[in-house]
Amino acid sequence: MDGEKRFVGIHITKAALDVFIGSGGAAFSVTNDEVGIRELLGHLAPGDFVILEATGGLEMPVVSALAAAGIAVAIVNPRQVRDFARATGRLAKTDRLNAEVLPRFGEAVRPEARPLANEQPRRSKHWLPGGASWSRC
Repeated sequence: MDGEKRFVGIHITKAALDVFIGSGGAAFSVTNDEVGIRELLGHLAPGDFVILEATGGLEMPVVSALAAAGIAVAIVNPRQVRDFARATGRLAKTDRLNAEVLPRFGEAVRPEARPLANEQPRRSKHWLPGGASWSRC
């Protein structure tokens, strides 16, 4: 990745997406639904690299939407991110601080962006821009 790319961290909860963009530090929160994901996509560009933690499935709607928009995504192990945060002196754990740590983790570790394994079944379960409907399990 070249220096032009922005690393973006997204901390996911059932109700919200806490977002931290790049080392410049733009931070905001959107709802974890179709409206919020559309708003999120308005802040991102195809050259961005999004880092988010595996949440057991809550991440799939936003990951699907990001992939459909051509934005690279890496889903990382939460334990690794927490260990990284501790190693850098971040002992507090809040949703916003977690979102802030994720881009730094991405810059340091450079996790691999991977396409969704099987996009077609995901399209039928999750909202995508101009695509199928939204549902939450």
